[in-house]
Amino acid sequence: MSISRRDLLAVRLTDRPAPIRPPWTREADMARCTGCAACTEACPAGIVRMEAGLPQIAFAGAECSFCGACAEACSAPVFDLARPAFAHLAAVTEGCLPQDGVACMACADICPEAAIRLRPRIGGPALPDLSPSLCTGCGACLSVCPVEALTIHPLEPAHA
Repeated sequence: MSISRRDLLAVRLTDRPAPIRPPWTREADMARCTGCAACTEACPAGIVRMEAGLPQIAFAGAECSFCGACAEACSAPVFDLARPAFAHLAAVTEGCLPQDGVACMACADICPEAAIRLRPRIGGPALPDLSPSLCTGCGACLSVCPVEALTIHPLEPAHA
């Protein structure tokens, strides 16, 4: 079976994960965003970036400290501080170094909520175990993972 270049590109573009929006916002809120970028300028961690005229989070180099600067800077009714900050959690995926027998504690060491604990095991390094009830979705673990084995996934509707 062969696939055309056009079909290959279409598959790649549609398989992109949904963007992670700033804390206390949801995708539906973005319709009210003016695209002024005040939230990006206010973020002290520099994780709020404009992409296609809308703010999104890039956890590549830092985490969200939930300081609220982005919400304070926004003049549009986009942020709702009464709801949970993020509608996602971190998740450990295949490719995690301890799963392959290499000792690594980066995610557990950096997690400000101690949501990632290392579960000892016989014959290999301790495995990370993420507690969904403690995870705030701040992204601290994503920025330090040397093999990008942590991802973000949406909360279940009952927890959102």
